[in-house]
Amino acid sequence: MASGSITTAELRRRLSEPGEVAIVDAREEGSFFASHLLMASSLPLSRLELLAPPLLPRRAVRVVVCDDGEGLAERAAARLAEGGYGDVAVLEGGIKAWAEAGYPLYSGVHVPSKAFAEIVEHQCGTPSLGAEELAALQRSGEKIAIFDSRTFEEYHSNSIPGATSVPGAELLYRFADLVPAADTLVVVNCGGRTRSIIGAQALIDAGVPNPVRSLKNGTMGWHLAGFEVARGASRRAPAVSPQGLALARERAQRVARRFGVPMIDGRTLDEWRREADRRTLYLLDVREPEEYRAGHLPGSLSAPGGQLVQETDNWLGVWGARVVLVDREGVRAPMTAAWLRRMGWDAVVLEEGFAGAALEEGFPAPDAARFALAGPEPQILAPADLAAAMRRTPSAVVVDLALSTRHRAGHIPGAWFAIRARLASALGKLPGEGDLVFTSEEGTLARFAAAEIGKAHGRRPAVLAGGTAAWREAGLPLDEGMGPLASEPDDVALSARDRPPEERERRMREYLEWEIGLAERIAHDADCRFRVAPPRG
Repeated sequence: MASGSITTAELRRRLSEPGEVAIVDAREEGSFFASHLLMASSLPLSRLELLAPPLLPRRAVRVVVCDDGEGLAERAAARLAEGGYGDVAVLEGGIKAWAEAGYPLYSGVHVPSKAFAEIVEHQCGTPSLGAEELAALQRSGEKIAIFDSRTFEEYHSNSIPGATSVPGAELLYRFADLVPAADTLVVVNCGGRTRSIIGAQALIDAGVPNPVRSLKNGTMGWHLAGFEVARGASRRAPAVSPQGLALARERAQRVARRFGVPMIDGRTLDEWRREADRRTLYLLDVREPEEYRAGHLPGSLSAPGGQLVQETDNWLGVWGARVVLVDREGVRAPMTAAWLRRMGWDAVVLEEGFAGAALEEGFPAPDAARFALAGPEPQILAPADLAAAMRRTPSAVVVDLALSTRHRAGHIPGAWFAIRARLASALGKLPGEGDLVFTSEEGTLARFAAAEIGKAHGRRPAVLAGGTAAWREAGLPLDEGMGPLASEPDDVALSARDRPPEERERRMREYLEWEIGLAERIAHDADCRFRVAPPRG
């Protein structure tokens, strides 16, 4: 059971007091997108066992769970309590009560990060240029370097012709080798505005000699101006030279000093780890995922620096926590920490974090073991056994609990899409005959869901071992698109570019207007903790 409830006034008081607090929203991301508290992280009940351990690493932390009155918050709070979280409360009246008390609500996702970028542009005067101006410069033959500061996957999907993929935290790290001439104009872009502004201002703060501009409104602005968007681009930055690294480290250290980024040693980290049951500790590796996979500090999580600044609420769910950033070269961690500190986080850098450490390879498995099954252990089917069951009459009925975006990209033929938190109602839409088999991305969520349903309903489902990933690895066929629906696919907040073609441009304009308007909205929010300028003295 949950620890209790909390009123809006009590929560507001907690946010103004010292100490830690986490606010999580138990609705699906699509509902969270429509309206939520500024300082809330999205923690859908459907995926709680996967997302809660890294988002809320200390189980004694104060956790406030909210929803819009659907009863999801109570269910999520009870599940957190079953997972060992000892101080969990439900926000009385949910987000509606918060608004009725006169406190602001926000639409969109990653609002703190996006609002922060708009404040940075306003206060720092980050220079920008528009799509038409950039296109004219390209036609004129000017010396221009265009850097796409999103993930490589986003860049590969849609980019400015001629751009190079340089994710945000990589910009300064790789800058000297990418731009040897000081008279080259450097343009930083993303899909919209946030990473363009942060990337450009990071280079300016670091004192690079080149003129630097953010591309106003990113690839969306480029598209809306009528210019061609490239598909399938693959240009990456070269390896960093010793000379380039030395210059990048010098510039990063200058930024760290300017914004008061503390450096800690391994002994301090060990002490903080021993204290992790009393104060939340995040240990985040801000290098690129492939570097993390090749070798990382035990206990650290992969959080590429550019994405971390763009989506702080995805990684950092506990306000007031300690945040320790690590890289190998001393460039990406201090640059990222400087941004986090300006956003109000207690971020520090582990100096020489890899020195003498025994590193781990690969990515850690989700730490879902702290949550017990809610019912009996379900039957497990191997992919070959499921394929055989699908050939029988009546055929097995497959229910896919993966994110709708993953389901759409590739699912077991004939599988029904369903949202786990709504399974009770979804079951009534399924065929009445045939074995019921649950799957999810890797099978973990399917196992939890099957145990819940097995306890509450007469029709006990089996689980596909290893989930849809194992089906794929076995060489079995996949279908694209949504297929039959047992739940409406509102679990993911779709970007403007992922909308149907007939509404895409309207959605882009709406998104850009929303993003620009965040600066004015958050400027009047008492919960805002931004400190864009460096501290005096």
